[in-house]
This record gives sequence, structure tokens and C-alpha cells, in this order.
Amino acid sequence: MKTWWKPAVSGLLIFSFLLAGCSGGQEQTTTSEGKRILKVWGMGAEGTALAQMAPDFEAKNPDIKVEVQSIPWDNAHDKLLTAVASQSGPDIVQMGMSWIPEFADAGALQDLTSYVEKYPNLKADHYFEGARTKMTYNDKLVGIPWYIDTRVLFYRKDLLQQVGYNKAPQTWDELKDAATKLAARGNGNYGILLDSKDQLFTLPFAWENGSEVINSNNQAQLNQPPYVETIQYLSSFFKEGIAPTQSDMQLIPSFGEGILPMFISGPWTVNQIKTELPELKPDQWGTAVIPAKEQGGESASVLGGSNLSVFSSSKNTEDAVKFISYLNDPATQVKWYELTQDLPSTTKAWDDKAFQDSPNIQTFRTQMDTARSTPSVKEWETIAKQISDAFDQIVVGGEDIQTQLDQLNEQADSTLQSGN
Repeated sequence: MKTWWKPAVSGLLIFSFLLAGCSGGQEQTTTSEGKRILKVWGMGAEGTALAQMAPDFEAKNPDIKVEVQSIPWDNAHDKLLTAVASQSGPDIVQMGMSWIPEFADAGALQDLTSYVEKYPNLKADHYFEGARTKMTYNDKLVGIPWYIDTRVLFYRKDLLQQVGYNKAPQTWDELKDAATKLAARGNGNYGILLDSKDQLFTLPFAWENGSEVINSNNQAQLNQPPYVETIQYLSSFFKEGIAPTQSDMQLIPSFGEGILPMFISGPWTVNQIKTELPELKPDQWGTAVIPAKEQGGESASVLGGSNLSVFSSSKNTEDAVKFISYLNDPATQVKWYELTQDLPSTTKAWDDKAFQDSPNIQTFRTQMDTARSTPSVKEWETIAKQISDAFDQIVVGGEDIQTQLDQLNEQADSTLQSGN
């Protein structure tokens, strides 16, 4: 899953009714040889690659046949809604982390708590702290982190050195100063690319500034001073021409040409740069954690990725948990990384040489210690879109920040209340 968000789809209110009204269920099926069939839905490229992991598991479990179906991310949410309503879904489903509260609240995911003792790979202490918040919902174990990602700062070391920075910016002030100096080169060059269309773009900076975004009472905090100050800071990059307001520039070529010497992105970009910019030497670019608010402060980022869950309609839970446990074994996760470049969710897998020998990937390991999951409210997908739209009105539409955030907060609170 290469983004932090997926578009929300209406239908939450009908979930509980449909679950209560459908008395059917998925019957366990077998092959002609008598093997139990385990049905798995994987999303996007991961769904395609997952089929390559099945033979090794099947060799270890000759009584199980794994059938993987790849579902495009664009229609995955709709397909999951249909599967819940019809009780005809798979045994195992790959869930974007931000979807867990929504589907768990609807009773669509089985509680796996009783399997933890038998399958210790399901234990929470094997995973990064930020991922643990999406493992449980209402004290039920409903999702096991499969792979994770986060965002870090990519930067041109050589160009930053030219403006007085021998290392990546470490604070908000340094980031703004470095970007300002880089943009001063003129000739169509900018200081940084900030993806304002990314619906979670503001979260790391908001968290660093002490904003809860949504507090423990499910109340939006989007017009309070910590969030307002965050938006004032981020919007200044656009208003001062340091970052492009709207851009159709290609990121990687522009990074190579120095037009966009800094940007924030995920782990897949490391290989993109190596592949598409072979002329760019290792000493010319690097990765760093997102700058903290102040010197000595804590960096923050959003933790994304996917969990593996067992559908409520599955009658093959034991085999499903066994396969999830296999996929989350540290050795298997290293193989998965080599196949897909998806980063391991288990901390132990990071001890492998494959990660120790890559400084740019190790930055993600460091960032994950302080990366956080999105707020665990089932309405988050809708609120994330509201935040993105409000920021666009400020940056592109020129709206007053406090006025726009007051409206945003009211809108988000209404969304939260309507979901109760």
C-alpha cells in the first residue's frame, strides 16, 4: 500500500444490520485430494506477490492449499463491504491499517486473542509501538501487522552543502531556512516538495507541535493553537514560493536535476532513485528522519502499511492464523522484503543483514520508533479528506487559516458525532 489513505466509501451504517441479518457463512472447502482450501485476499501488488509465498507454506503444511486472489486497491473497500454483507469473503484479508477501526467496529473481523499462546508471532511486543494501536479494537485482537512503512525526508546532500548544511535539517527552523536558501537559486528551482494532496501530510508536524488532532473523547482539535500553528508553518512554504503549490513535475527526475532537492516519501523511493538516477552517487543524496519542532525534540511520522485479519465469516480460522503466523515470522518477513521491498513489521526481522547494510533504509527503522498510526476512529477516512480539502482552501484558495480551521473542526466534529 503505497499511500497512507484510501478514499472513504459510504455504507458503515448498514454494516451491523447486514451482519445481523445474514445467517449464511463461508463453508470450508477442500480440493479433490482432500486438502483444506485457505482463501486469501491480497491487495494491489502485494496480492500478486503473495502467491509466490504460498508454496513454501504449503510444503510445510501439506494438508492446506492456499488460494490467493489479488484485489486492486481502488475497489478493495467496496469489495470488502460486499463480502461482509454477503458473508462470502475470504478466510484472510489484507487490511489497510486505517481501515481496521471501521471494519472491526462493524464486527467484520474475528478476535484472535485465543490464538496468541499457540502462535506467539501474534504477540504485540514483536511489533513497533505505532503499529500496536491498529492490532486491537475494543480490546479484541483483530489485525496483525504484516508490513509497515512510514515517511522520511529525502534530500540532496551536495545541494544542501552548497547552502551551508553539512547534514539534513533537524528542526522546523532549519528546514525552512534550508528550503528558502535552495529556492533562492531561482531558474525554476524550489527548496522542497510538500505533497499537500496527501491527506496525512499535516499529521507528523501536528504531532510534533503537541496537537492531538482528535482527542481521547473523540473531539476534533483542528482549530486549537497547536494545529493552527502547524498549518501556519506549513502553508508558509507555499505562500513564499519555497514549495510548488501545484506541480506536474516528475518527482524523481526533478530530484536528480536539483529542481526539487528535498521531499518526504516512503521506502520504495530508495530503489526508485537507485534505478532511475544511476548517475546520482551515494554521497550526493540521503534520507533523514522528519525534522523535529525544536532541537532535542522528537521527530514524528505516520505509520502505514497493512494488517492481516481473519474475516468473521471464515470457518477455517485455525489454518488462517497458522498462515498469518508464517507470514509474520522474522525469516519469512526478510524473504518478503527481498521479493517486494515492503518493510518488516516485526522488529526482530530488522536485525538481518539485508537492512543493516543499507543506511538509507535504516533511516526508516529509526523513524518507526516514533511513527504513529492514524487516529483509531472509524470515521478517519472521511476526516482525512476534510483536512486535505481545508488545507487546499488555505494554500490555493487563499482562505484565512483560523476561519478555515474553525469550519474544519466543526465539520470533523459533526462527522464524529454522526458515526456514534
